[in-house]
Amino acid sequence: MIISFWLFYLVFMPMEGETSHEWQSTSELIIRDSEMDPFSRDNDKKTEVTSASFDTILPDEILEKIFSFLPVLSIIRAGSVCKRWHGAVHSGKYSWNNMPPQKPWYFMFTYSKNIVGYAYDSSFRKWYNFDFPCLDKCNWFVSSSCGLVCFMDYENRNRILVCNPITRNWKQLQQPPNGKSPDYSALALSVDRFSLSYTVAVVKSRQLPDDFLQWDFTIQIYESENCLWVASINEVLEGWRGGDESVICNGILYCLVYSFSGNNERRHGLVMYKLRSNSPRASLMRSMILVPCPLTCGRLMNLRDKLVMVGGIGRHDRPDIIKGIGIWELDKQEWQEVARMPHKFFQGFGELDDVFASSGAEDLIFIQCYGAPALLIFDMSHKQWKWSLRCPVTKRFALQLFSGFCFEPRLEITS
Repeated sequence: MIISFWLFYLVFMPMEGETSHEWQSTSELIIRDSEMDPFSRDNDKKTEVTSASFDTILPDEILEKIFSFLPVLSIIRAGSVCKRWHGAVHSGKYSWNNMPPQKPWYFMFTYSKNIVGYAYDSSFRKWYNFDFPCLDKCNWFVSSSCGLVCFMDYENRNRILVCNPITRNWKQLQQPPNGKSPDYSALALSVDRFSLSYTVAVVKSRQLPDDFLQWDFTIQIYESENCLWVASINEVLEGWRGGDESVICNGILYCLVYSFSGNNERRHGLVMYKLRSNSPRASLMRSMILVPCPLTCGRLMNLRDKLVMVGGIGRHDRPDIIKGIGIWELDKQEWQEVARMPHKFFQGFGELDDVFASSGAEDLIFIQCYGAPALLIFDMSHKQWKWSLRCPVTKRFALQLFSGFCFEPRLEITS
């Protein structure tokens, strides 16, 4: 078993110097010669017996189990070898359920006449030319979890899509109730790794016409098990409004809110809502946690069931101007600083805007400037900063914008 695994590993793990920028999804795999024996044949009886025994000794379930230890890209490559391996890759759904969490990929894209994007594989440190399914425009709210990515149309907030970018399976959710267009929206997705069901939370914030300090704050919850929007809560916030950042972690929805009070130095706060609770709901503002310092922007993410925030640190005299980037982890009700971006990496972005893209999964955090295709990665487990290889996408004009998000590549989960 161990020997067989390492043989597969050596065959399908790319070599260090290998370059590959073409991507094939599982639905596009082609067997060049379905009748071809994957092992060489010659007159050497010893070679013939060894080849035949290796090909036939492993039952299908063991073959699938071996594949499940490989990165997703290697599994897909294995499906191109022969009929039997192709069948194992496409029928091994039970084995894929038991696959360990995969290192995340980062999809970076820009918009010219159409979407042009590349996916960065953090396992092999390579970029792939990647055609993302159902991505027909550049402005989306995005959230990802355990192999699925959820999109909400920026122009039509009632259009919400869920897809698996590897298998290219996707669907559009039914419209949420009370589909009024809000001033601000946020989106969060959470997948249960055991049941493979998922929850989508849509947060909407709309200014009330009678008082510019009052904002209507609404949370709507969709559950895939019932294919229904199952809950909706509403609260009026005084002096605070919702924004575009939220995440689900350990069954709790966290949302960043923004202060309208002129004497509040820390203009960001964190409110939380327990998704499944039988106890009476308390006011969201009573549980609010202020951010650790003045921020130009904040990005929330769930890393191994821990709430992490990446924020642009504002200057003391001008809190709206960025002077650095920090990373914090929420420990109970307290923010613990994890790291601050070294100045040489901060300078490496060139002119970094006060807002930026950042997302993460497992132990990796990705940070990207909207004005350039540079991608910086922070490893939470080793506390290390490093640049990715240069993305193949090119900047063609001065005001061209780039965006991106990360997702975990998986084969078993469907929308």
